Amino acid sequence: MGEATTPPVVGIIGGSGIYDMGGLDSVEWRRIESPFGAPSDELMFAELAGQKMVFLPRHGRGHRIPPGEINFRANIDALKRAGVTEILSLSAVGSLREELDPGTFVIVDQFIDRTFARNKSFFGTGMAGHVSMADPVCRRLGGHIEAAARRTGIHTVHGGTYLVMEGPQFSTRAESELYRSWGCDVIGMTNMPEAKLAREAEMCYATIAMVTDYDCWHPGHEDVTVDAVIKVLLDNAERARGLVREVAPLLTGRTGQCSAGCHRALDAALITAPEARDPDLLKKLGAVAGRALGA
Repeated sequence: MGEATTPPVVGIIGGSGIYDMGGLDSVEWRRIESPFGAPSDELMFAELAGQKMVFLPRHGRGHRIPPGEINFRANIDALKRAGVTEILSLSAVGSLREELDPGTFVIVDQFIDRTFARNKSFFGTGMAGHVSMADPVCRRLGGHIEAAARRTGIHTVHGGTYLVMEGPQFSTRAESELYRSWGCDVIGMTNMPEAKLAREAEMCYATIAMVTDYDCWHPGHEDVTVDAVIKVLLDNAERARGLVREVAPLLTGRTGQCSAGCHRALDAALITAPEARDPDLLKKLGAVAGRALGA
């Protein structure tokens, strides 16, 4: 893929409640092949108020795929092949803070990755790469999301740390209290390695974490259950659709590359000498790292 161009193409990763929204034009579902395997589902191409958008159901339509079995590499690679330049990731989370009550949206700016059974990089033997994750989300996208949230009246907090657990089980009370002691704000199962792979693919990435419950630490609330999560999730979905409708027009004004540097994340990341690079791996990396590799 070449340099990031204008206008941007916005990718939305989330559930069916997000992409099943009014106002979309030129809707078409397409299957995108990836050398990293099968993405979670077909991608839905559409336009919203003239802004090109691509929607990907993270768990597949009907929520078929549990968090630990999502092919995150194929998902990000497919979005890149579809022309996506910036990703808005929407996900349900539990709250680790009293003030972040169910229904709150958190624009996350940090992660702690506690997953352990997932493929976390496009790179490997034959082509090593080390991207910076000091600031794991795009501050430019975060600012646009905050502005859109103010216009819609959604209770939104800008800034917070998302603890990503392996799952699929929810936390023990001891784990929940441990993560609170670490200063984490919300907990979920899906945004890692998604954010790391988006950075490796030189795509802007921002997370909208939608609080559905208090995990299990809160003495005044019942332990988290699927039924309770789904009830709040359905309420959040309508607000999320409104937020996507508001933020899309704000993203059309970017000219050139992202001012936060997301579209050149690999400039200082590739370390393997050219003569030692594996040609087969380079072919797989053609979409996500082609700019930096000179492909």
